Amino acid sequence: MSRRFSSHSTFIWLLAATLLWVLAGCKPTEKPQATAPTSQASLQAVSLAQASERELTRALVVSGPVSAVEEMQLGVELSGLRVTALHVDAGQAVKRGQLLLTLDHRMLDAELAQADAALREAEAAAALARSNFSRGENLASSQYISAMQLDELRAARTQGEARLGTARAARNTAALRRSFAELRAPADGIISKRLVQPGQVVMAGAELLRLIKNGRLEWRAELPASQLGQVNVGDVIHLSAPDGSALQGRVRAVSPGVDAATRTGTVYADLPAGLLQSRTLQAGTYLEGRIDSGIQKVLAVPADAVLLRDGFPVVFVLDDKAQARLQRIETGERVDGFVEVKSGLAAGTQVVLEGAGFLTDGDKVRVLPASADARSKQKPDQ
Repeated sequence: MSRRFSSHSTFIWLLAATLLWVLAGCKPTEKPQATAPTSQASLQAVSLAQASERELTRALVVSGPVSAVEEMQLGVELSGLRVTALHVDAGQAVKRGQLLLTLDHRMLDAELAQADAALREAEAAAALARSNFSRGENLASSQYISAMQLDELRAARTQGEARLGTARAARNTAALRRSFAELRAPADGIISKRLVQPGQVVMAGAELLRLIKNGRLEWRAELPASQLGQVNVGDVIHLSAPDGSALQGRVRAVSPGVDAATRTGTVYADLPAGLLQSRTLQAGTYLEGRIDSGIQKVLAVPADAVLLRDGFPVVFVLDDKAQARLQRIETGERVDGFVEVKSGLAAGTQVVLEGAGFLTDGDKVRVLPASADARSKQKPDQ
C-alpha cells in the first residue's frame, strides 16, 4: 500500500513540473521599442532654383543638304559630231570663256569658208551695182540715158545690196555654227561632274558637263509649316563641318509656300565663299544646323533640374512638408544651360536643382544653399 502511494506521488510531482515548464515557455513577448524618428542628417541634401522669365535665343535644329547655289548643266547645240578634245575634268576650277571641250569641226570649217567666198562675191557685185547707178545718175542728168534705164540701174543696186545682206547673214550663221563646236565656260566656277569622253558622238542638248557657278554653296533645310513661319530672311544659322570646324550661314530666302504632299517648305542659307575650293565642304553633304530665329522672353529653369522619367520631362518641387514631388512639364528650347518651360510650372516656383537625380516622388529632403558652380549657372539675367 505504501509503495503504491509513493509511485502516485512521484507521478503528480512530474506532472506539476511539466506544467510549470510549459507555462514558463508561454511568457508574453515584450513589446518592441518605438522606432526612433529619422534624423535630419540622413535626409537627401538638395539645393533649389527658381523658375523665372529669361531671354532665350529661339532656335530650330534641323538637318539638310549642302547644295550648289547655281549648278549649270552644259551641253552643245550640234548633233552627230564627235568630241575630239576634252580640256577639263571634275573638280577643276575654270574661268569665264575658258575652252572646255572641242568637237570635230572640219565640216563646219568648210561651210564657213564657202560662206566667206559667197560674201566676198556679193560684196563685189554690190560695189559694181552702186558704181553703175552713180554713173547712170550723171548720164541721166545730161539726158544721155532714159529714166527707165536709170530705174533699172537703181533696181540693180538695190538687188546687189540685198544679196550682200543675205551673204553676210549666211556667213554669220556659218561662223556661229562653227563656234558651237567649242564649248566654253559661261561663268567662273568649278566643274562638278563630267559626263562625256573623248571620241564620243554627242547629241544637241545632252548634258556633258556640270559647272557650279562661282563655286558658291548653300545649305537647304525642309521645315514643316508650323516652323517655317518662325524663320526670316537674315536669320543666322550655325553649322558644323565634317572636319569639326564651325560654320555660320545666313538665311537668303524662305519658300513662300509648302509642298501639298509633304507639307514642308524650304529654307535657303548662304554659306561663306571658298568652302568648295578649300574642300571644306562638298555638295551633297548633310549637315545639322541650328537656326537662330530671334530672342524671346520665356519661362525657364536650369537644364540640370530637368529629368526624364518614363520618357517625359519632369522636375521636383517641394510641398509644405519638405517632401519632393514629381512635376511633369512641357519643355521647349534648350539654350545656354537653360530649358524653356511651356507648361507645368508657374513663375517663381522653386525646383530641385542639385540632387534631383537621386530623388523619388515623396522623398523627404533637407535644403542647402546652392554650390558656387550652380550659382554661376543661374547668374545671367538674375
